[in-house]
Amino acid sequence: MAEMPQTRYAGSGDISIAYQVLGEVPRDIVLALPWVSNLDLQWESPLLAHFFRRLGAFARVIVFDRRGVGLSDPVDGVATLEERMDDIRAVMDAAGSERAALLGMSEGATACMLFAATYPERTSALLLWGAMARSTEDDDYPWAASKEALIEAGVELIGPMWGQGATIDIFSPSLAEDEGARRYTARIERGAGSPLRVWQILKMFLETDVRDALPLIQAPTLVMHRRHDHAVNVRASRWLATQIAGSRYVEFEGVDHFPWVGDAEEPLATIEEFLTGVRPAVRPERVLATVVFTDIVGSTERATEVGDQRWRELLDRQQALVRERIARHEGREIKTTGDGFLVTFDGPSRAARFARSVVLDAPTIGIEIRAGAHTGEVELIGEDIGGIAVHVASRICGLAGGGQVLVSRTVQDLTVGSGLPFEPWGRRELKGVDGEWELYEVR
Repeated sequence: MAEMPQTRYAGSGDISIAYQVLGEVPRDIVLALPWVSNLDLQWESPLLAHFFRRLGAFARVIVFDRRGVGLSDPVDGVATLEERMDDIRAVMDAAGSERAALLGMSEGATACMLFAATYPERTSALLLWGAMARSTEDDDYPWAASKEALIEAGVELIGPMWGQGATIDIFSPSLAEDEGARRYTARIERGAGSPLRVWQILKMFLETDVRDALPLIQAPTLVMHRRHDHAVNVRASRWLATQIAGSRYVEFEGVDHFPWVGDAEEPLATIEEFLTGVRPAVRPERVLATVVFTDIVGSTERATEVGDQRWRELLDRQQALVRERIARHEGREIKTTGDGFLVTFDGPSRAARFARSVVLDAPTIGIEIRAGAHTGEVELIGEDIGGIAVHVASRICGLAGGGQVLVSRTVQDLTVGSGLPFEPWGRRELKGVDGEWELYEVR
């Protein structure tokens, strides 16, 4: 889990709004997230944490939970757009922000559009992602779904499915097969609010229409959307851009609604260029890194032994343990791999110490973990990685036994003088890799 900024509270009338501030660059961005949010849980997502930190590299990021959601005060009923504007202003005041760029995502964009039109003196720029000015179809707005269809979909999703991670199929379909991502989505759903609260927000959303405010927006505006977004029709943003004078429209490939899922680098680079006038340097496509795979030993047998509920609890505890150690040893989580992790480190000593600490402490939560590591050139593929080094590390992990860390000779050679205890483990053939590989065990 990434280190989380301190949660603070801003007073908006008699309501307290939870907010966090990340970064110190003298350029403010206020994020208005979708209604499924919780400041604490957001930092457990490597994708979202990375998105926040990339924004924080060129701006001071102010993110908040709206009233009635997440860590902010509960309320009776649902906040109006006027109250949500009050909350944005209260958070800006509490954070010492006189003027900020507003980054409105999805349903959170409507309050930002209205704020920009109402308070031009406090809006330096307007950034809209996956946005819509109206939520349901109309005679002159035919691309949105009908109110009846959205209510029917809401009944099917919120009633029996809320808190089980079903929203991942709509908002982050590229992660739908990742059980770890689905469990995290379920936690976010439960942390955001109860089914009743979500149903109230949905009904309010269905009445939203800020089309009349669009011609009054004076701030420089960037409108962004993914072409095959499963949640919001891309035509909503295409039309939106035509209604805001001087706005810039950028369309990206992909199916995911959230900008931090899928290819996040292009949206981030576009936002940075829009706000700073400078496009960030292109990330190198290949870098030297130490790749570590971890894996639960005998996971199928263990799951059968303890049952589904207990197994899910063990997986959650395993993820908490591994992520805490990733942060401690300055690694980068690439992804979960069923019941394991793929992690990279810029130093082999940190990688070996990470793997050893995870393997040694796994029995305290009732499981055995094995790990394998190799240092080599990796190919950067968006948020993922590829290349022979990844394949080698995976094969080395597959040879390890319970409670064992195996590494390639490259790792051992590069950690000379580190004090790490290595023992020769012999030469082995790795499936799909040419030649024999000299392996070492980290004791």
